[in-house]
Amino acid sequence: MPAKRFSQPVAIFVGLGFPREINTVFEAYQFLDEWTGSRSPTYATTIALCRAAVAGEQDAEAARVAFEAFARSRGILTAEAMELAAARAAQEWMAA
Repeated sequence: MPAKRFSQPVAIFVGLGFPREINTVFEAYQFLDEWTGSRSPTYATTIALCRAAVAGEQDAEAARVAFEAFARSRGILTAEAMELAAARAAQEWMAA
């Protein structure tokens, strides 16, 4: 099965905060399949869309957009997670 590449990778944090780039629909599906966090309706919709894209029933770009939105909602999208961590550190420093 050929990898359905995203137009641009989705950079997320995994494990103990290690960055990882998700480049294909299958990588996104694998990540979601191994997800141990909350399996919310957003999760269910995203994994179903990725599964459909792997099967060729959906567009890879629609899966990328859904996966990025999922990562954003979980606070693991790297750019936004870094901004949030910096803001929290600044708040803690100001409170001290």
